Amino acid sequence: MSDRLLPELGWMRIFAEVARLGSFSAAAAGLGLTQPAVSYQIRRLEEQFGVALLRRQHRGVELTAEGERLFQVVAKAVGDIDALARSFRTEAQRPVVRLRTDYAFSALWLIPRMHGFRLLHPETDIQIVATQRLDPGFRDDADVVVVFGTKAEFGAIGSLLLQEKVVPVCTRGFLDRNGPFDNPQLLAKAILIHLDSPTPSPWFDWRSYLAEFSVTRDLHAGRGDVSFNTYSLVVQAALSEQGVAIGWMGLVDTLLSTHMLVEAGPPLDAPDRGYWLIPPRSANIHSERLSTWLVDQVGRT
Repeated sequence: MSDRLLPELGWMRIFAEVARLGSFSAAAAGLGLTQPAVSYQIRRLEEQFGVALLRRQHRGVELTAEGERLFQVVAKAVGDIDALARSFRTEAQRPVVRLRTDYAFSALWLIPRMHGFRLLHPETDIQIVATQRLDPGFRDDADVVVVFGTKAEFGAIGSLLLQEKVVPVCTRGFLDRNGPFDNPQLLAKAILIHLDSPTPSPWFDWRSYLAEFSVTRDLHAGRGDVSFNTYSLVVQAALSEQGVAIGWMGLVDTLLSTHMLVEAGPPLDAPDRGYWLIPPRSANIHSERLSTWLVDQVGRT
């Protein structure tokens, strides 16, 4: 940081420079002031403190005992403020890449892996905007968007990042006590955990999952079922042995690999549906790095 970018501290900086350089003229030159202006500021400061802070000598000035005490305080204050100013400017210059996605993807897939991106690109910060609603201009305020939908909706502007593949999941304890669920007909009789949606579900829910196997639940089934409006709560309920949930592969992989959850039924997939990676209207190096990293991470899993 050049001297002209340092914050102005009035008399504190002037006094610190005179004390450090031992000269009114040298301090004035370094601060871009005239020698009389510097001398005037020091004289006013001595009048305010009521003590002599400098001894005028033939070839400069030196600190008095009182001036030395003041200099110790002022030098530290000026140094700390300058360091803070540098820190502010450095932080302001750090690139930030803005990622918009839903709660499930951010909580269950992205956050557990974010440390990998930070290690690879420590100079870049990620700002996650999690929402379940996409406004018409959802690409305008985001560098990268990861959104769930169909090829018809997003195929023209994005690429399929994570294909929808689902499998019923529950804990080993719940399965041992209530299973086995060797076929969907037995699953239809189990306590199921649902993800509520205000509109017809664009993903596999229990109704569409069972319909794929031509299974309809009995009218008496469903007593004891539980529903949540976010997928993170659905997963938490499954971990708490509240029932069987639909597990989206990619979101519950870690829980399955660590055996916190187990598969409890046959899998299904929808080739043209899943999470789509949508680039910004105007790409930049930071959005490209994040997009490349996302694709690489999906490939690893």
